[in-house]
Amino acid sequence: MAVAEATRPRRLDRLRAGSGLLGPAFVAAIAYVDPGNVAANVSAGAEYGYLLVWVIVAANLMAVLVQYLSAKLGLVTGQSLPEALRERLPGPARLAYWAQAEVVAVATDLAEVVGGAIALNLLFGLPLLAGGLITGLVSLVLLLVQDRRGQRPFERMVTGLLAVIAVGFLASLFVSPPSAGGIVHGLVPRFADSGSILIAAAMLGATVMPHAVYLHSGLVRDRHGVVPPEGQRRLLRATRYDVGFAMLLAGAVNLGMLLVAAANLQGREGVDTIAGAHSAVSSALGPGVALLFAIGLLASGLASTSVGAYAGSMIMEGLLRKRIPIVLRRLVTLIPAVVVLALGADPSMALVVSQVVLSFGIPFALVPLIRLTADRALMGEQVNRRLTTVVAGAVAAVIILLNVVLIWLTFTG
Repeated sequence: MAVAEATRPRRLDRLRAGSGLLGPAFVAAIAYVDPGNVAANVSAGAEYGYLLVWVIVAANLMAVLVQYLSAKLGLVTGQSLPEALRERLPGPARLAYWAQAEVVAVATDLAEVVGGAIALNLLFGLPLLAGGLITGLVSLVLLLVQDRRGQRPFERMVTGLLAVIAVGFLASLFVSPPSAGGIVHGLVPRFADSGSILIAAAMLGATVMPHAVYLHSGLVRDRHGVVPPEGQRRLLRATRYDVGFAMLLAGAVNLGMLLVAAANLQGREGVDTIAGAHSAVSSALGPGVALLFAIGLLASGLASTSVGAYAGSMIMEGLLRKRIPIVLRRLVTLIPAVVVLALGADPSMALVVSQVVLSFGIPFALVPLIRLTADRALMGEQVNRRLTTVVAGAVAAVIILLNVVLIWLTFTG
């Protein structure tokens, strides 16, 4: 009895120490529950019911592998992915690479600010332009906390917003549970028509956001610094748990969005926009559930635009060794979204266009990540196993191919 009582505190101490290593993956996971994901998942469920459940599962498995490789690169090398690329690219190529990464960061911010603006419009009836400005202002406050208080408080705030997102989009599952048989049937990979292929391409192809790949390596570097080889194995084990838990939560939220739409919105008119889906949720499940939906969308916009701006700053600093004040960066990257909203552009179309722009940046993030983590001279004992590299290469090929399909189908109607 005395031995058992003595070992219990040690186990608790190890549990607390291990939980203290969690966090970076939850920040990166925000990219998987941004307003663009909301639009794609709700559309998939409303139009095709449970048909594309398997796409959510496949997308989440891909995300686990990619995010783990990004975190491993940062932990083993003590460098972010942009920093590692800076050392391997000549000057002109480095500038070109930064330019495309910056365009991707701006497109990311556009989608997330527009999503926050839509949420504030649904909650308070604010004009979209005012909602976009407020979203940008609140995200600036979150970024200032990171800049002045450090990474841990920022991680806690973003993780808290992720919890709000989860509650907002999963609560309706308890009000109107989905069909268990429909879910099981939806795990079988198949398509119904060309429209289902298009939505699957949007869901799968845009799963791995480029900025999340860059960001995660930097988050781990900032959290752990340069880790000696003897300490890497333990931290990599904790990182696997971090990535697994974070992606499981993000995957559950995405699946919840699709299941809510499949169970309650299928066959309804006008659910091809977020505002239309919110109205349909209110009619089908009541104003309380619709309120939680809008709150989840707002938390998604606020968290994702903050994380996106943080990633953009990390990309610039890593590739160019230049750091601009976070306030100035927030204002500059906010301009395109404000212009789009001020011109009265269709917010749903703005989300679609932003996802297409993001698609162009996918190969520039994935291919170098796989090559670097398979480089024994760089990674030492933690180099990818051959099977890991083969699987990661196949995942990258699928994602890149689906992004090409998404771009082609978008421009050809």
